Amino acid sequence: MKLELLWTDILIWLLVLMAIAFAKYSLGRPHLRAPWRMVKKNAIAMSSLLVLAVYITTALLDSVHFIPNPKTYPGSNGEIISILDYLLLDLKTQEEKTYSAPFATQLYNKESVEQEDGNVIRITPKLKYGGAHLADIKHKWFDIRQKTLSAIIISTLVWLLLVGFFYFLRFWKRPAAADSKFPAKSMGITLLLLIVLITSMYYLTPEYHIMGTDKVGQDVLYKAIKSIRTGLLIGTLTTLITLPLSIMLGLMAGYMRGWIDDAIQYIYTTISSIPDVLLIAASILMVQVYITNHPDAFNTTLKQADMRMLSLCLILGITSWTGLCRMVRAETLKLKQTDYVTAAKTAGVGSFRIMLRHLMPNVIHIVMISVILNFSGLVLAEAVLSYVGVGVDPTTFSWGNMINTARLEMAREPIVWWSLTAAFIFMFTLVLAANLFADVLREAFNPRAR
Repeated sequence: MKLELLWTDILIWLLVLMAIAFAKYSLGRPHLRAPWRMVKKNAIAMSSLLVLAVYITTALLDSVHFIPNPKTYPGSNGEIISILDYLLLDLKTQEEKTYSAPFATQLYNKESVEQEDGNVIRITPKLKYGGAHLADIKHKWFDIRQKTLSAIIISTLVWLLLVGFFYFLRFWKRPAAADSKFPAKSMGITLLLLIVLITSMYYLTPEYHIMGTDKVGQDVLYKAIKSIRTGLLIGTLTTLITLPLSIMLGLMAGYMRGWIDDAIQYIYTTISSIPDVLLIAASILMVQVYITNHPDAFNTTLKQADMRMLSLCLILGITSWTGLCRMVRAETLKLKQTDYVTAAKTAGVGSFRIMLRHLMPNVIHIVMISVILNFSGLVLAEAVLSYVGVGVDPTTFSWGNMINTARLEMAREPIVWWSLTAAFIFMFTLVLAANLFADVLREAFNPRAR
């Protein structure tokens, strides 16, 4: 096995290290521990965090790439895969001829088949993998019920073990934990549902295409799961690119005023006046020309797609910082007139220290809610940009590419609806969980609300 590092893989794991460092920093600061305690006591926030944890774990598993040993990975010809690909080997390799509906045992379209007597009839052929283990397709739903029931039983046992272990640690370390307001009940229900869902997929995916197959016979569930990394990467990296620009320029414009405020306003007004799609399209075309002219640096399709995705994150970050900057500036203008800022200036505290220690903590609640909303908007923006052809590379798994493909599938007869449905379910769950978590964060980090 040979490890292959992509630029986006390095950035994702760097973000993980930054998150761990921030968590360690927060634990040592009482003023930061208090908001997180409020978040920990909120049932909606903790349940949403569990859902987000599943998405993040999936993205991290898809961010470790390597060239596998052909003996352990059948059909490998020097192909770069991820740990997630290795775990989803059945979904990746079990390809059908063309479209098939969810849980189907036959193709979706009829084909002309010539019989031994020379007559040609129209039939729907059996799938190569979906339901191939069944002796009679009439037993399909019975088999699905049996596998689902087994998954529920196994999931319940695993859940009971996890809950028992959690309560053992909780009461052993803190005997008074029973009186705390930790939302164990809601988190337990959410955890049970997630375990049941994952276990059911584990039992059913080797035998059935749970969400059907696409035009080339590839499993739609596999495409939707692989798209998680793209959505999280674009939402997270782009948001982190916007934060330094938005916060610092917004604080400077609102606090210092004068020519600094005029210059910053001129910059973000000019950027806002340029249509985002045109700027992104022009930048992506420039990146594509650079990749084409330097084939030695991007010798695989995966590396070319990775560079295009990284460029898209950078371009989206440059074009989407203006809205948060406006809000930070407006809030700073209001906070500048407060007594504690006036007292700090009277005491001779420098402008930079006032912005860092007095103004930034009081605008962080605006930043928090804006960051999560921007994250959700960027996940949707990737879908829109891929739909119009200026998003990620067409070879990259993304919900936008799935929706773009579904545009033609929804216009055919009969309608192929499951690709659009799969992309919608995964995208909706991620955006909803992020928005619910952001709403609680906004309340917790708002000093006036506390």
